[in-house]
Amino acid sequence: MECPVRALQLSVLDQSPVAQGSTPAEALEHSVALAQQVEALGYRRFWMSEHHAMDTLACAAPEVVLARIGAVTRTLRIGSGGIMLPHYAPIKVAEVFRTLDAMYPGRVDLGVGRAPGGGPIESQALRRDRSLGGLRAPADD
Repeated sequence: MECPVRALQLSVLDQSPVAQGSTPAEALEHSVALAQQVEALGYRRFWMSEHHAMDTLACAAPEVVLARIGAVTRTLRIGSGGIMLPHYAPIKVAEVFRTLDAMYPGRVDLGVGRAPGGGPIESQALRRDRSLGGLRAPADD
């Protein structure tokens, strides 16, 4: 009996690195071009990662970049290599990815994470509850 051979499916997880002497805008455009190249090569999936407050990584909002990548590809599955759920209302994440799926049916993956996605200052800035009493407006002194 022969063993069926399955084709190896390749995927990419891109962090949108900002090369020395380059800009975040250029890094994001390189990510878009990379997605187009790997689709042409027959790759299955292209995921973007979420990173905050890092000068060397340009993608703080994968869902925005995925909308652009979805528009310039046709067969490539697109997704997030970790939307950091502690920073967002889960309903908002679900609705954003539901919208992406409406635009690119059957091509959208949602990966979630629980890491802070940055240092302590960024984590504090992204946190919905910044004090024991919840969000408060600053007091007038």
